[in-house]
Amino acid sequence: MAETLKKGSRVTGAARDKLAADLKKKYDAGASIRALAEETGRSYGFVHRMLSESGVTLRGRGGATRGKKAEPSA
Repeated sequence: MAETLKKGSRVTGAARDKLAADLKKKYDAGASIRALAEETGRSYGFVHRMLSESGVTLRGRGGATRGKKAEPSA
C-alpha cells in the first residue's frame, strides 16, 4: 500500500483507513515512527498523527531515566 502513494498526495477514505491499520500493526510490532515515515515516504508528523487517530498508545522515547538508583546489595 505505502509504495503506491505519491509523496505529498492526500490520503482519504478507505486508503487512509488501510494505511492507518498498516502503520498501527507495524508500530505495535516494534517499528519506530521515524522508520515508518521513511518507509512510507511521509513525514514524522503525518505518521504520528495517523497513529494517534487510530488509537495507538505511543511509546516513550526511551533513553536514560532519572528514577531512583538501585540500592547496592550487601
